[in-house]
Amino acid sequence: MAKIPKNRQDSEMFGSLQEQITFENISDGYSDHPVVKPAKHETTKSSYATFLTPELQEDLGKALLTLKLNLYKEGIVDYSIKVATEANQVVLKAVASKKPAKQRQA
Repeated sequence: MAKIPKNRQDSEMFGSLQEQITFENISDGYSDHPVVKPAKHETTKSSYATFLTPELQEDLGKALLTLKLNLYKEGIVDYSIKVATEANQVVLKAVASKKPAKQRQA
């Protein structure tokens, strides 16, 4: 019986053997077929999105988070935001969907 040579590469040991791709080995990274990720299709932005710069989006997000926390402290969890324009201002109003939960009396 011949000795088995040491320090061989995987390609030398397995030669042209191709492993079948199954759900068990598709993500292990050892298959010769790379997993093809679908290309990201950038959605077309509405014409309104051009008004919101990244800085403005961040400021608006912070303000809405502050509003959400304040409403939560008041016991209002279910609410919707109504948008209105008044003169030269855009106004966002939080309208409670349900009445706030009654607080326990001590």
